Amino acid sequence: MNETAFNAAGTDGNAPPASGIRTILQWLELPLAPQPAEELPSLRSHLKALRDLPGSPAQRARVLDGLYTRSNRVVASLLPALCTQLVLPAPRKERRIVRSLVDLLQMLVDDLLALLDAGNDPRGPAPDLVLWRSLETLAKQLLICDLIASPARTGAWQQLHAIYATARHRQLHTSRPRGVGRSMQDIYHSTILLGCAQPASMTPPEVLFLAAYLECFADQIEPLPATPTPTVGSFWIDPERDLPAISYMRRPPPPTVAVEGFSCDRLCQLLRAQVAELDTGSAPRELRLPAFAGTPAGRGVLHRLASRWSDAGKRRFQRRRQNHRTLLTAGIDGVWRLGRKGQAANVDLSTWIITNESPDGYAVMHVSGHTGVLAVGELAAVRIGSSENWQICIVRWALSENPEHLELGLQILAPRAVPAILAQASGDAGTEHLRVLILPEIPKLHSGQSLVVASGALARAHKKLLLVIEGENVLIREVHSTGVDEQTGRIEILSIEPDQDPV
Repeated sequence: MNETAFNAAGTDGNAPPASGIRTILQWLELPLAPQPAEELPSLRSHLKALRDLPGSPAQRARVLDGLYTRSNRVVASLLPALCTQLVLPAPRKERRIVRSLVDLLQMLVDDLLALLDAGNDPRGPAPDLVLWRSLETLAKQLLICDLIASPARTGAWQQLHAIYATARHRQLHTSRPRGVGRSMQDIYHSTILLGCAQPASMTPPEVLFLAAYLECFADQIEPLPATPTPTVGSFWIDPERDLPAISYMRRPPPPTVAVEGFSCDRLCQLLRAQVAELDTGSAPRELRLPAFAGTPAGRGVLHRLASRWSDAGKRRFQRRRQNHRTLLTAGIDGVWRLGRKGQAANVDLSTWIITNESPDGYAVMHVSGHTGVLAVGELAAVRIGSSENWQICIVRWALSENPEHLELGLQILAPRAVPAILAQASGDAGTEHLRVLILPEIPKLHSGQSLVVASGALARAHKKLLLVIEGENVLIREVHSTGVDEQTGRIEILSIEPDQDPV
């Protein structure tokens, strides 16, 4: 949060303010409401009233400065609560708060930019600080939309590009106004990178973690020449389009449009090096990383980004539009019980429409039923038509425009799963029994079996695992883990091999 005040140096800056402005200034001196969300209606109404109130440029800048600072305090207080909403879609109450926040931040952006219309009026604030606050506020608006998997406000990306273009035209993009920690170039690059990192494929804590990561390392991206040779890890931006950056490998820019490009090669090298250091036991603080990087979800985000930004190529398979229904359940426990008891299992089942499909997954839209513990990175199982098999999937992305709307992207992991019990020593408590799933070998795709466990359930030192499989007979298998294939905030997928013949 930036607490730097506008430097309104006009000769009438100390003149007695008009009654309307004086009322807003008196309100700004009051303490925050016990519930930060209660501040939002008053902040919006004061911003709206300020537009029609008489007053000098210095006085108006002073009021806007106070409203900007108070709005930032409210946003900082509300973000942690938004971060706890891991189950999708976001409830009505939280979505109303987000809509109010987005409206407030947009009003701030518009009013800040209006200050630039004063030109070189010495009574107005410095242009570099006005542009900085406008860009930072719009970046915050985009981040809030990402937290609840909601599309950005129409025109938000286009306005972000325009503000940054203005800063570059005035040669202010690399400067840092007094009292702030980042330049406009740093803010713009980190926002662009977050946008092309597919935030819909992350949970709210993962989005906040990535935003904090990019605050430190967005300067690792490298600009590309005007006519670059498209390479893996290179992206382009069309400032006239309402979109974030787009991969050169996925979609080339129109030949008649002047675009700007950048490469993530150096950033991907850094990501891979940081993941390797974390895997060897280095603490996040030693690598200038947020503490979240030390969790399985944090390492999973860094690993996925290194892969995504270095290989954002075209899709392997063409999508086919569909319009048929499927049943879905989510969570290791629900999928495990389905595997044991079939349709008779007491699990939450919901109905979805498959909107498109390919050999490696589906896009689905919720129709009815309780969705359960759905979140990005969660395990899910779907049953198509009259088939008795439940395909095992992972939720790769989620989009939700309103409380009644939810779309998911599902990647197929296996055509079925075998439920098992993992027995492991648990200190003085004796033996701990975990519900896990064994995914079969898939020729030409996965050369061995995999084990799905809850995230963080196994210590990294655990290599030998004892599995109990109940069927017509009880089968005990000793296996060992050969590596971690996938880590999210909900599950870990381990490659396993037999340790000895089954007994």
